[in-house]
Parts: sequence; structure tokens; C-alpha cells
Amino acid sequence: MINKNNNEVVKMPNTGIVKYHVKLKFDVDGLVEKADIIGAIFGQTEGLLGPEMNLNELQKVSKVGRIEVNVDTKSNSARGDALIPMSTDISTAALIAAAIESIDKVGPFQAKFFLVGIDDIRAIKKKVIVDRAKKIVQEWATKTISEGEEMLKDVYDASKPGRLTTFGKAQLACGVGVFDSDWIILVEGRADVINLLRAGYDNSIAIEGAKIDETILKLTDGKKTVAFIDGDRAGDLILKELQGLVEIDKVYRAPPGREVEECTPLEISEILKDVEQFMKERLSENQSRIPSNVQQIRNGHRNEHGLKIVNEQEASVGAEYQKEYSNESNRNNYQKQESSSLNGLKSQIPSSAPQSPIISREDEEVISTVKKVFQEINETLNAIVFDKSMKKIIKTPISDMLKKISNLKDGNLLVLDGIVTPRLVEAANKSGIKYIIGHRTSNLKKPNPAVRVQTFSEIGLISPSISSS
Repeated sequence: MINKNNNEVVKMPNTGIVKYHVKLKFDVDGLVEKADIIGAIFGQTEGLLGPEMNLNELQKVSKVGRIEVNVDTKSNSARGDALIPMSTDISTAALIAAAIESIDKVGPFQAKFFLVGIDDIRAIKKKVIVDRAKKIVQEWATKTISEGEEMLKDVYDASKPGRLTTFGKAQLACGVGVFDSDWIILVEGRADVINLLRAGYDNSIAIEGAKIDETILKLTDGKKTVAFIDGDRAGDLILKELQGLVEIDKVYRAPPGREVEECTPLEISEILKDVEQFMKERLSENQSRIPSNVQQIRNGHRNEHGLKIVNEQEASVGAEYQKEYSNESNRNNYQKQESSSLNGLKSQIPSSAPQSPIISREDEEVISTVKKVFQEINETLNAIVFDKSMKKIIKTPISDMLKKISNLKDGNLLVLDGIVTPRLVEAANKSGIKYIIGHRTSNLKKPNPAVRVQTFSEIGLISPSISSS
């Protein structure tokens, strides 16, 4: 106890430790009170067991506590119970209980005492302690997970397949990894996506049929793309359709005659064992690649002036032009001078080259038309075809573009919000289209001299960094 006046600790008197509760009941043939019952217990046991076992003496040395008595009187009798707390050994407690049972009178009235039981307070206290300890452990278990359980949970979660979800208005089945991954895997159906999830690949999406949905075009824009196709004839057709609309970085096939959904997770892992390393290399190449300068529209005049194509980028054979092109500060100054795409195209002619014009009136009309229609077509996934008089003759979604232009006869310029692929160039050539302008090009290793290909960034409509992303 703490004394409030000087904050000193005051020691309480030692009252002993209660070990047993001796419980008794009594019946008296007369009206008595508590004091009468307590007087009978002290008086009639005094000297019965010797002076060392008198209740008065035991109370003085704190071996017996305060005796509690309850009395209930009815008509001419009284009955009740008594509780005697004791800190003696069990033998002494038993002797005192037996001595109290020998009481036969309370005052002038006949009485009878009998023992109900002796409770071991320490056993009860142990039970209370154990129950409290159980509750503490339960509370701890609900709030805390041991380190070992946490590690086991991590290992278990790693073995579980990824979660299946959907993407876009078409609700295409996919793994949750397609939303934040730098590269994705295109498969044919929902069952293929589930099978890839079992193999540990959560960045796949199903194209759901031979007709490629616009959702796929939006998702793959700016990302590296892998195609994982069935090993049958239908897979060949779908792959051809994909390559016409989407820039595919690498193609994987299921074993001949089998579908992706039929492969085991082990077989899928074996087929795709090098895909992650391949994608890391491609992504690192993109980060280290320096955007090229604005390039000229390909035409017959360039070859006459001694220009050649190296790694899909055009460079001059002349030493002065090469030096100017490779110098960073000169390149920046050069880009600033491009107030218009026509001036930029003319300024790229090296001084050592012959001064015959390389920009025809038709080229100027093409660039002017593209500038006018750019805002209308940008980020719409549409394509527009113009005739030789630069009159709009077709406007169609990219997904239907190849089918539309295959029946054309008077097309001259194709402007599309998408990627220019070899298949598109071949179809345009057959239809008589001479110019194709798009956002990016894919795998155009052998340019077609009959079709002039250009991107929006190369004619100055958007910056090269936006186009490459």
C-alpha cells in the first residue's frame, strides 16, 4: 500500500495464506442468532483438542481466518451454514472440522453440525491461473502469427496458382499480371490462361476467337508481346491474323497436333523456359536505344543520292552527313530547325549530294493530308484511306482494315492509328496504295519500293519518345 502523504510504501501485516475452506451446515431446535452459533463453535471446542488447537489461539497466529455464518430462522428452528478459512495443514483442518461436528447444543437448544466439505483453495487458484493462461494464449494467437507460420504461409502462397480475372469491355479472360507487366502472353482461350496460371505465368490474356478484339490492340500498345499458339492448323490461322494486327516479339507453339490447354504445367514451363530471359534482353535494349532523328519518306530519289538502310534506320553514305547525324548537339539543333515536316525533310539532304529535289508535289499533299486528319484518327484504333485526289474513301476499324483494302482499286494513302506490318504493306501493294502512315513499324526488314512507309513521329506530328513507348 502507498502512503499518499509522502509516497512511501507501507507494508501490510502478514495475515497468512488461506489453504482450505471448511464448510459446515447446522440445524438448531430454537431461535438463535449468528453470535450464538459463533459462540458455540469457539466455546464447545475450547480445550477439546489441546491448547495448541484452540480456535482463539489459531486466529492470533493467523492460522484461522474470520468465521462467516449465515442463519435462516423459521418458526421455532434455525438452520444455516458456516465457513471457516484455515491455513493449517489438512490434518489440523480435519480435526477442527470433526470437533465442530461434535457440538450438540447452542445455548439451551439442541443442535446438530455436519461437514459439507473441505475445499483446497490452492487447487481452485491453480485452476483460475490455468484458465487465465489459456485465455492469454488464445488472445495472443488471434493477434500474432509466429515467424514459422508466416514462412509456411509464404511458401504455401507461392505454390498456389495466380488469380483469374477479365479485361476490357469484351471481358477477355486473363491473369492479374497483365495490368502491370511490361510484357504479356497472347493465348487462344480461357482454358489456356488457366493452364498458364498453373504453370506460374499470370500475365497471359485470351484473344477468344480468330477475330482480334480492339481490347487486345489497346493492351499490347507499348508492351512486348509473346504469342503462345496451339500446334494445329487453327493455330496457324490465328497466328497469321495476330501478326497482321499486333507486333509480336516472339512466337511459341504447343507440340504438333496438341493445344495449349492440353499441356501439363511442366510442359508449358519447358516450352517457355527462355521467355523471361528473352524479354529482359528486349526490354533492356529498348531502354538503351537512342531515338532516331526524323526520317524521310522513302522514295526513289533517296537511292539516287547515295542513301542506304542500316538496321531499319537510314543514314547517309556521305561523311559530312554521318558526322552531323552522330553528334548529339548538332542533332538537337537539327530537331529545333524542323518548324514543319517539309522543311525537316529538305534539310536532311547532305550538302555533298546532288541538289535535285527529292520532295514531289504528291509527297507534299500526303504530309498535308496526314496533318489535317491526325487529330481525328489518333487514339481511335481506326484507319482511313484516301484516293489520289486526297479524298476520303474509307474509314474503318483496324480489325477490319485488311479485309476492306483488299477490295480497293483507287486507294493512294492509308493513315492508321496502329502498327505497320509486312502483311499490311503487302496488302496495300496489291491494292495500289502508295503511302502508309502509322504510329510504328514492325519487322519491315525489306522495304517495298512501291509502298512508302512512314510514322507520325517521323513527319513531326508527335515526339519520337511518345511513338517508341
